[in-house]
Amino acid sequence: MSKLSHLAAIMLTLLMSTELARAQSVYIVGDSSIDQAAYASQRLATSLEAQGYTVIAKPEAYEYLISVAVNGFELSPEAFSVTIEGPHISIYGGDARGMVYGALAVVADLDRGLRLESIQARTESPDLQFRAIKHNFPWDSYRPSAALDQHIETTRDLAYWEAFLDMMAENRFNALTLWNLHPWPYLVKPRNFPEANPFSSEEHEQWRVLHQGIFRMAKERGIDTYLVPWNIFVSKAFVAAHGVGQLNTYPYYNSKGDTSELIKRYVRESVAQVLTEYPDLTGIGLSHSEAMGGMTAPQRAKWIAETYLQAIKSVDRPVKIIQKLPSSAGKIMDGSTSVETEVLTRNTMESIDFAEGPIWLAPKFNWSHGHSTPTLVGVHGGELRDTFFEPEPENYKITWIVRNEDFHALRWGVPSFVREHIRQNGAANYVGGYIIGSETYIPALDYFTALEGAVGWDYAFERQWLYYRLWGRLLYSIDTPDTVFTAEFVRRYGKSGKNLLEAYELASKVPLRLASLFNSTWDHTLYSEGMMWLNGPSMDYIGADDLIAHEVLDPVYMSVADYVQGHLSGQPFDNNRITPPILASQLEADSQAALELVKHIETAGNPALIYEVADVKTWAHLGMHLAKKLRGATALQTYRLTGEADKQREAVEHLTEALGHWDDVVTITRPLYNDMLLTHMIGKSSNLQPDAPFHWALLRHQVAADVEMAKKADSL
Repeated sequence: MSKLSHLAAIMLTLLMSTELARAQSVYIVGDSSIDQAAYASQRLATSLEAQGYTVIAKPEAYEYLISVAVNGFELSPEAFSVTIEGPHISIYGGDARGMVYGALAVVADLDRGLRLESIQARTESPDLQFRAIKHNFPWDSYRPSAALDQHIETTRDLAYWEAFLDMMAENRFNALTLWNLHPWPYLVKPRNFPEANPFSSEEHEQWRVLHQGIFRMAKERGIDTYLVPWNIFVSKAFVAAHGVGQLNTYPYYNSKGDTSELIKRYVRESVAQVLTEYPDLTGIGLSHSEAMGGMTAPQRAKWIAETYLQAIKSVDRPVKIIQKLPSSAGKIMDGSTSVETEVLTRNTMESIDFAEGPIWLAPKFNWSHGHSTPTLVGVHGGELRDTFFEPEPENYKITWIVRNEDFHALRWGVPSFVREHIRQNGAANYVGGYIIGSETYIPALDYFTALEGAVGWDYAFERQWLYYRLWGRLLYSIDTPDTVFTAEFVRRYGKSGKNLLEAYELASKVPLRLASLFNSTWDHTLYSEGMMWLNGPSMDYIGADDLIAHEVLDPVYMSVADYVQGHLSGQPFDNNRITPPILASQLEADSQAALELVKHIETAGNPALIYEVADVKTWAHLGMHLAKKLRGATALQTYRLTGEADKQREAVEHLTEALGHWDDVVTITRPLYNDMLLTHMIGKSSNLQPDAPFHWALLRHQVAADVEMAKKADSL
């Protein structure tokens, strides 16, 4: 057969296949008694019609019937099954949420191009009960900055929330936690304190419609919603009317707690009114935190009990609770832990018998930089002891908050890290699940993209699709194979996408390794993507001297200073220790392998693929840069201690190579990424600085300064 005849045969086959699909009608049987059934059926209908099927409204002369229902007899909560019996496809959920997951699993098959006759039977069930996303509101925001303010318009549009909630359902997240300092005036006009609401009737209605819409759409998708405020806060209008809480309003947050009875009553009644007027809101988060300075842990617990817990107890409906951990053991807000405070918190939680359980106790894994090592080194404030675990709790479960303050622009995805994290920290009976998300970043407005024209996404979170897919699907089932994620790359980019998961697995280990090497605590103390840290009052590039002197987070890692001292003294190192030379070799090997995997991918004419490949390359060159920086810092410290001139020359050579890789990063990212607002740039909370943009190009002078520093260095 000639090439022309072969091509004609292929075209004819495709045409016949398309016409056959168009001729096939599908009848979908949902369950009108279940709210989520309408959403599941609608998603199926949309996908079927996109593939050329005809969805009919009556069960007459159909080729396929798809049944969407709940079967709690055979399936556990959130589990689902897909059963094939000829032209009848039954999608069952162990509950309404599982039914949605089953429908979306079939939708994913259809979107990959599978015909209905090729859909495979399957049964899946969740490993963890609680799979949540942390999403901050930009109004009355924590860490106020222009980087957060820029999202206000986008997040006041329900179209954004519809897209975000669709993404959550597709990735099997089942809870959305919404955070800001003081949400209540945005939701209600308090009956007894109407002066606390600063909005006109029209403005208040807009806020009401927004929140009502978010909670309703979440419920339709099987997603719980929680409002998580900080304490103690009131509105500026309340302060103006009553003269209390002057430092307990936005943007202040590191201030003393105003425990006046008027504020207690206002908060208690506002919370109860919100829970009553928004029945689709699932629960409330409790925070013994900001604007509670000067109060002891028992005083904070008592204040929470008199306000939030009393409000929850007073309403006539089920309410779920998230309790942030730990409550500071001292009177200041910088964070501290103690056994006594843990016992107090545990006793308080175990005394609650009026909330819908389990209560989710949520400590921050490795402070604000959970994307570091999967080994638990500490939580916000210090060490987490076994108080909450032994004896095993009955009415609460630990829910790890894995914060991401480390990469916002570059795409990220390391499936092996997520699996290992869950394997180490999610298997115990006392663990309920995870909350992932950021404090300093809101994934709404796409303020990164510099390329003009259609890029295939509307919102920032859509750029980070792999991050959400990995965490969501692996929290649902740790055994989800890499082929699931590779298949999505191929769906998006055809055969050009087949190596991208492996490339990301290798290249985007860079921020994990840096955060494991370079100890950090609260939000601004590290920004791995930018190779920056909070150096005194400002964010600076992590230079060679910083790498030498700074302590490590993961005890398996070894600092440059400790390694050089040990090496010069002939100290033997344990085989499991990751020394700077070993880490440099790991970074180089993985980065080079990642570059090789994307080397021949043709990206012309596909903006989305341009960014995917560019981000792999950027991570790879950042990895090579860090490797050369480590080698240079090691040689420099050796020179300083020994006076060996060859070591100084070696340091200059490595640091010059590190600058070359930084220039590669700038070359790749300058045409693709705008100068980006970054909340980290405001510096220390106590010494706020003007908002400043971030781009790798803007740091080049600091990177180059390391070379000159090494040339002028003196030995001891």
